[in-house]
Amino acid sequence: MRPPLFVRALTGPERQELHTGLRSREAFTLRRAQILLASAEGQRPSRIAARVGCSIGTVRNTIHAFEKEGATCLGEKKRGPKDAPPILDETKGDPLKGILHQSPRRFGKARSTWTLDLLADVAFEQDLTPRRLSHEAVRQAIKRLGCGWKRAKTWITSPDPAYARKKHARDRLIRLAAAHPEWVLGYQDECWWSRLALPAMHAGTADGEPLRLVEQTVPKGDTGPKALSCYGLLRADTGRMMLRFVSGRPVSQVTEDYLAWVCERLKEEGKKALLLVWDNAAWHVSKRVRAWIRVHNRKARAEGGVRIVACFLPVKSPWLNPIEPKWAHGKKAIVEPERLLAANEVRTRVCDYYGCEQLEPLAQLSA
Repeated sequence: MRPPLFVRALTGPERQELHTGLRSREAFTLRRAQILLASAEGQRPSRIAARVGCSIGTVRNTIHAFEKEGATCLGEKKRGPKDAPPILDETKGDPLKGILHQSPRRFGKARSTWTLDLLADVAFEQDLTPRRLSHEAVRQAIKRLGCGWKRAKTWITSPDPAYARKKHARDRLIRLAAAHPEWVLGYQDECWWSRLALPAMHAGTADGEPLRLVEQTVPKGDTGPKALSCYGLLRADTGRMMLRFVSGRPVSQVTEDYLAWVCERLKEEGKKALLLVWDNAAWHVSKRVRAWIRVHNRKARAEGGVRIVACFLPVKSPWLNPIEPKWAHGKKAIVEPERLLAANEVRTRVCDYYGCEQLEPLAQLSA
């Protein structure tokens, strides 16, 4: 018959640590502290198991662990092989980001927002992982990429009563562009690049210390603008950006100049149509811009240019425009925590980040 098993005599510090474990929020630590203190009182493993609500084997394993490790056995050990490299390592960071920057519907899923489990499914289907990972493994992979992850909220919806119709029109353009290689699907938007405001980000220095972003101030004599406006078009066929900065702010006249420049570049590539997806900004929906597009299309048909088919997104639906996260990543990439960037430096960093040619800014003409 096996003799009863009891914990060895406890030292003062060990007993103190066990009593501290009784106040732990971790169930593993709390249970082990209860087992060890009960055993120190002379209770047998069978009675302790009935009192704590576990198996007799768990009681015995706890006592043996205390014999080997002392009070450090109160902490739960990380399961799995030690120092095992993550499956979604740095080499798979860019493909993983590429998946996140697209809608789950592009991968045959029945929803438009990502969840950790859904991302695990798609990563496995796209051969990024040899097996389907747990949602915790995916969360850790996203954390290593420096990206934030928040569960999609059910109240993130568009108030536009015509949401379904407008989204259907956008999806139709996506299908048309896929069937006509001479057509280009473009997601258009404008962005302000502030020299003073700093984006929200989590980063560290080379020494492992957290990076402190301090709001900048404009020194005396600095006549440069505090923020620079920029037009951008994300091409669905190449994934590249077509950027033009503005000397001023977005207005209808600048929008016309930008679209004319885009169409001229696409014409040089032999393209025939630009399927334009953009929001309801005043300089997009104005009568002047709509009239300009009609005149431009008549001229394109007559002279062989690039026609424009405009599709307006539902109100307050940034998730339908893939260029939005491109802006967010760009602002984090060009940030300078130590000094104030000059306007030309901002333009150069932005163009270098997106791999675009830096051209003369478009001019906002006076009315």
